[in-house]
Amino acid sequence: MSPEPLSLAERLARQIASGGPISIAHYIGEANQHYYATRDPLGAGGDFTTAPEISQMFGELVGLALTDVWMRSGRRPDAAYVELGPGRGTLASDALRAMERAAIAPKVHLVETSPTLRDRQRALLPHVVHHDRIDTLPDQGPLLVVANEFFDALPVRQCIRVGEEWRERVVIAREEEGRFIPVAGYRRIESGLPPMAAEAPEGAIIESPIVGAEIAYALAHRIARQGGAAILIDYGYEGPALGDTLQAVKAHRFADPFADPGEADLTTHVDFTMLGNMARQAGLRVHGPVGQGDFLRQLGIDARAEQLARTAPARAAEVEAARARLTDGEAMGTLFKAMAWTHPDWTDPAGFER
Repeated sequence: MSPEPLSLAERLARQIASGGPISIAHYIGEANQHYYATRDPLGAGGDFTTAPEISQMFGELVGLALTDVWMRSGRRPDAAYVELGPGRGTLASDALRAMERAAIAPKVHLVETSPTLRDRQRALLPHVVHHDRIDTLPDQGPLLVVANEFFDALPVRQCIRVGEEWRERVVIAREEEGRFIPVAGYRRIESGLPPMAAEAPEGAIIESPIVGAEIAYALAHRIARQGGAAILIDYGYEGPALGDTLQAVKAHRFADPFADPGEADLTTHVDFTMLGNMARQAGLRVHGPVGQGDFLRQLGIDARAEQLARTAPARAAEVEAARARLTDGEAMGTLFKAMAWTHPDWTDPAGFER
């Protein structure tokens, strides 16, 4: 009889025992790769709920925003709808339905590595083309890109102030099985820190979204070459900033991010300043960030909610609760932010007036 396969926690513990501590970025990457490859984490029966799962209004308005900027920018043919980290495909399905009503039916390209989620997406979008990476996306025609809660799940490097030095934060195994602990590593960080690091106190942490920056830069260059626009929505801040934002969510509750890796969703807050800088370096125009609530209100969520309530009076309370959850400052309206990138020859997108 073959032995039981090792859990991710066991594999990481063995890796640490043989090769020494691993970086926070490596830990997040391994944990989330396993997590998303082995389950559908969304919905009431999963670990968390994203905006598209709350209401069809979210995806519809995002789709119409992309359609509107495409139309006012010359209606270039061969446009492709691209979504990064599309979950179950709910956002794409709602967006594409709204886009089709507005007389655009782009080819659908989803960047997704999870076999489980790819199956869910194909059930909604039979003609979808899947990609492991953005470098295999179509290289002709404008890209209409959506990334909702994508960048928050990517690995970040954490640096911690120790005395007069900055060191990379690393992970070691605890004696208790399946549990780990972050500590300051021995490697000194000599460069790449923002000016604020010089005045930071002992124990301060700075997060560097190295993977997110690389993906954002590559994506922005694709839009600069081909034309198009991107709408990025996530929870985050305008950096740089001090602080440890790494968190884990399991069964809709916060959990210990250093216990049972691969069994909870690990995320960090997104630095929208970094996303904007990557786009500007590629020559794109940047709009926002604005709060998700302001973004959706400018796109017409209040009118859409009223329309849905009139069409289905029995669901009026449900529709209003969803609208409030997506837009109120006490819910998702302020913490979640939206940013858009556009090719320099394209017009300003709707939703980003301050």
